Amino acid sequence: MSTFEAEHPPQPLERAVSGPIPTAPLDPARIEAPWPGATAQSALLHVPETLKVRTSSRPSAVAGAIAGVMRGHGEVDVQAIGAGATNQAIKAIAIARTYLLDDGIDVCVVPSFIDLVIDGEERTGLRLFVQQRPH
Repeated sequence: MSTFEAEHPPQPLERAVSGPIPTAPLDPARIEAPWPGATAQSALLHVPETLKVRTSSRPSAVAGAIAGVMRGHGEVDVQAIGAGATNQAIKAIAIARTYLLDDGIDVCVVPSFIDLVIDGEERTGLRLFVQQRPH
């Protein structure tokens, strides 16, 4: 375990909406499953898996994780802070794409900025939302 991982243990996911979950009647038959094996309830409550990449991350290992999540869920968030981590993340996505093309899955990436607080200091990171490319 690295020093960073020891100082920043994983935190439980927080709900994006405060208060009770809306209970308006929904027709599960009208909800399309975003990935194989998804149910109507899992599709409604879905939060993409987040992979955090560091400068020291091995792109091939991250690529395997990306491919695994993509096969199971159809989308994944990849986060990186800094140029080195962003470089490793982009290489990992390119490698994962080659793994997934063998399975007939192509991907596209939607980049955006995220603000994070690390050790009380606000940092700007890069969020790379990887999703299945429409045919």
